[in-house]
Amino acid sequence: MYTFIQKFHSGWAYLALLLLFVAVINAVIGMSSKKEFTPRDRKIALFGLIATHLQLVVGLILYFVSPLGKAAFGNMSDAATRLTSLEHPLVNLIAIVLITIGWSKHKKAATSEAKFKSIAIFYGLGLVLILSRIPWSLWF
Repeated sequence: MYTFIQKFHSGWAYLALLLLFVAVINAVIGMSSKKEFTPRDRKIALFGLIATHLQLVVGLILYFVSPLGKAAFGNMSDAATRLTSLEHPLVNLIAIVLITIGWSKHKKAATSEAKFKSIAIFYGLGLVLILSRIPWSLWF
C-alpha cells in the first residue's frame, strides 16, 4: 500500500505541476493582453487548484504511513531527511494555502484584470515554493 501511494504521489506531481504552470501562464497572458476572464480561464485555474489539493491529501497520507515520516524526527541534522520530513511538507502546505488564497481572491475580484492578477501572483508564488522543495534526487 505504501509503495502505491508513493508512486501515485510522485506521478500525480507531474500533472499537478503542469496544471499549475498552465494556470500561471494563462493568467499572465490574460493579464498582459487585457482579455476578458472567461469560464475557460476559471476552469484552468480550478483544475490547478484541484490537482494541488489532491496532491496535498495524498502527500499527507503518504507522510503518515511512510517510514521516513515516522523515523525522521530523531535525525533532523541530515539534509535529505530534513527536506523530505520537514521542509517539503511544510513549504508545500504554505504553497497550497497561497494557491487557495489566489482562488478566493479571484472570486471576489470585480474586473478581469484583477482576477488574472490574483491567480498569476498567488499561483505563481505557490508554484515557485513547490519547485523549491521538490526532493529532486528522489524524483529522477
